[in-house]
Amino acid sequence: MYSPLSLAFLGDSVYDTLVRDMLLRYANMPASKLHSTKIKLVCAEFQSEAYGRLSEILTESESAVMKRGRNASGNNIPKHAEAAEYHRATAVECLFGYLYLLGETERIAYLFDFIMEDTAEELFI
Repeated sequence: MYSPLSLAFLGDSVYDTLVRDMLLRYANMPASKLHSTKIKLVCAEFQSEAYGRLSEILTESESAVMKRGRNASGNNIPKHAEAAEYHRATAVECLFGYLYLLGETERIAYLFDFIMEDTAEELFI
């Protein structure tokens, strides 16, 4: 059993890679534009919103992992995020790290697509 913050450490990378992959496949644009768009999706505010959406469709074990991630006591809350947002974002990252370690790539893809539903169109219109 890994700590929630360790799972979030890994899950942050998994989530970030999925966002980068989606953006690159969706739009051919300069790297600086890709980066600025990525920042909108890999931030505490957006991930906190994703937490609310994901909560509706998770299994019991996935919900338990997210709750552990949300309740983890990290001391590095960014200045541009509220504590509650940051904790919910950490929970999402924790879930992605957990699923990655289990090799649940199809479930990761499903949850990521669920989070991003309609988002790509809004970003590029």
